[in-house]
Amino acid sequence: MQPELKVWVGNPEDVHDIMDLAMQACDENGFVEPNPTRLLAEIWPALNREKGIVGLVGVPGEKPQGAILLRICNIWYSDQEILEERAVFIHPDFRSAKGGRARKLCDFSKKVADELDLPLTIGVLSSNRTKGKIRMYERIFGEPSGAYFLYGTRTGAWKQAAE
Repeated sequence: MQPELKVWVGNPEDVHDIMDLAMQACDENGFVEPNPTRLLAEIWPALNREKGIVGLVGVPGEKPQGAILLRICNIWYSDQEILEERAVFIHPDFRSAKGGRARKLCDFSKKVADELDLPLTIGVLSSNRTKGKIRMYERIFGEPSGAYFLYGTRTGAWKQAAE
């Protein structure tokens, strides 16, 4: 019998595991070279529940299998706060495993938005398995509000150029 997957709130002790996941996410989905210092500047406050939160998925007590980074911020044209998803990432070793890790993290984001009474922005920025991810998001969040495009690059391009 496999242990039950849970979502829990990350804390400062999780920083190294989350940074590992964040760098893997940048390798796969980043379209420009990541700066670990800037990543940490977004992650660290959220681990301390300062204008954000990190949700982790996996088996409690073990290394997380995925994460979501949510930050409270203002959209460029308003003083109203929103909850913005910065990244959802499931480690490649766990993507085909049963358990719905990505769905659990998306449900976590909805719960946080409801509890904070803030609108949530969340989306798919990926050139890899994009249609399947969009279908999953439509099942969880409903009809999309637009689309996102990259011109002159693809996600993962910076990593391929560096190799």
